[in-house]
Amino acid sequence: MKRFFSYLKPYKKDAILAILCIEAETVFELVIPLVMASIVDIGVANGDRRYIITRGIQMILLALISLVLGQGSAIYAARCGQGLGAEIRKAQFAKLQQFSFANTDHFSSSSLVTRLTSDVTAIQNTVSTSMRPGFRSPAMMLTAMTASFLINPKLATVFLVAAPTLGFLLFLIISHVRPLYTVMQGSIDMVNRIIQENLTAIRVVKSYVRGGHEISKFEEVNENLQHTAENSFRLAALNMPAMQFVMYSTILAILWFGGKLTSIGGIKVGELTGFLSYVLQVLNSLMMFSNVFLMTTRALASWKRITEVLDEEIDIKEDRAQDIRVTKGDIRFEHVSFKYNLNAKEHVLTDISFHIKPGQTVGILGQTGAAKTTLVQLIPRLYEATEGTVWVDGYPVYEYPLKGLRDSIAMVLQKNTLFSGTVRENLLWGKEDATEEEIARACSIACVDEFLSRLENGLDTDLGQGGVNVSGGQKQRLCIARAVLKAPKVLILDDSTSAVDTATEAKIQQGLAESLPDTTKIIIAQRITSVIHADQILILEDGRLAGQGTHEELLASNSIYQEIYYSQQEGGNL
Repeated sequence: MKRFFSYLKPYKKDAILAILCIEAETVFELVIPLVMASIVDIGVANGDRRYIITRGIQMILLALISLVLGQGSAIYAARCGQGLGAEIRKAQFAKLQQFSFANTDHFSSSSLVTRLTSDVTAIQNTVSTSMRPGFRSPAMMLTAMTASFLINPKLATVFLVAAPTLGFLLFLIISHVRPLYTVMQGSIDMVNRIIQENLTAIRVVKSYVRGGHEISKFEEVNENLQHTAENSFRLAALNMPAMQFVMYSTILAILWFGGKLTSIGGIKVGELTGFLSYVLQVLNSLMMFSNVFLMTTRALASWKRITEVLDEEIDIKEDRAQDIRVTKGDIRFEHVSFKYNLNAKEHVLTDISFHIKPGQTVGILGQTGAAKTTLVQLIPRLYEATEGTVWVDGYPVYEYPLKGLRDSIAMVLQKNTLFSGTVRENLLWGKEDATEEEIARACSIACVDEFLSRLENGLDTDLGQGGVNVSGGQKQRLCIARAVLKAPKVLILDDSTSAVDTATEAKIQQGLAESLPDTTKIIIAQRITSVIHADQILILEDGRLAGQGTHEELLASNSIYQEIYYSQQEGGNL
């Protein structure tokens, strides 16, 4: 809870003002029944009209002051709640930016979205709406009970039965509903996951005519969420009848015993009227407080899920970093092994060793699942090597500050990602202050200029979410241009020309060789033609280095390379 309140610190002033308004409003409202009792017992009993009017005006003023204070408390509580939600979202998102790929793998993307939205909303709504009853109810309840005992101690003993009964019923409800709230948030995760998958792969769904299948999948998780929510709210709804049962039972008991006391002169009618007002305030306070408990229960379930993200230990740290930067692009793997899960029996990469000199072009070939992508992701420390050391310019990668290391390495990932915005805005991810000449040069190298003029507004064409209005090949070339604009010391192309024709691919490779002669280039490819002119080619098989050399050397001595070469020759890829 100390961490929770740390996020509330920027809105401490709003929280204090909200509490002061709530408590002041409570005091003014509690005075009203006393004034009303005096009107009945003095003004009405003595027929004093002036007294009745004077006290009546006092009641109106007290009510108006309470109204203003209530409005103030609502405004400050809303600021406090919404501000708290914003701070928690900001903290979660900042933590996500520190995640390595391994950290991200611990959570599904749909679950992270739910934790950033639905779970935070549950907390901020609890603070905004529960602050008033949460602080008002105890003060009102204690003050009203004190006033009730002052009016008639014997009659007030009814509370000694009503309050424990109410507390016991509330405990039973909360103990059963709390686990269901956690399950319900998990069900929201599943609904978000199905929606996200469907929207991401909508073209595949339509091309395979699997709309019906997707609908049935969604109905299953949606119904699961519905049933979980119904069970949760069904139990929570028992709170109201339980409170009303205790409330009306208490009122009946007071009317029964109060009526007898009135008949024997033990209590005046005005006192009984005021006493009943305080009883209603006490019971209403208990009812409001019970609702606060229920909302807090859901908020605590959400807060637990949020802390799982905030407490996730970042596995890639900078505790050994020095003030160094990449200057040449020399890369060396020394007996490197890797596995995603430290408890896994087998490694994904096993005992990998090789050396890439600055400015060299290196190709990586291998079957699907040979861990080619995983291998190159160890260079910018997107994953951390489990065993062995990855060296860049003679320093272990863990001695580089992460920002400096990754700034010097440009990766065009296997999955081409463009962001909402214009072509220009996407290219500027490579270099924020790039000039028009630099953008034009990068577009020329990546052959973007071949289709740029056909776009409606050229560089200022809006690409939409994920670049939906450009083809796969165009998307790949834009991603390459973005990487080139970065002017990196190391350029990694992860099967990033698979959607372009061989002629365009040759132009891109020629442009990279001529324009970035000092940049170390690592090319992961499926086609041998993509790497045939590389300075050296690495062959991966089942996470092991199965061959290393030039095209001629491997063609003469490596059976795996020979198999790939001749199969592609027969398929017309060479």
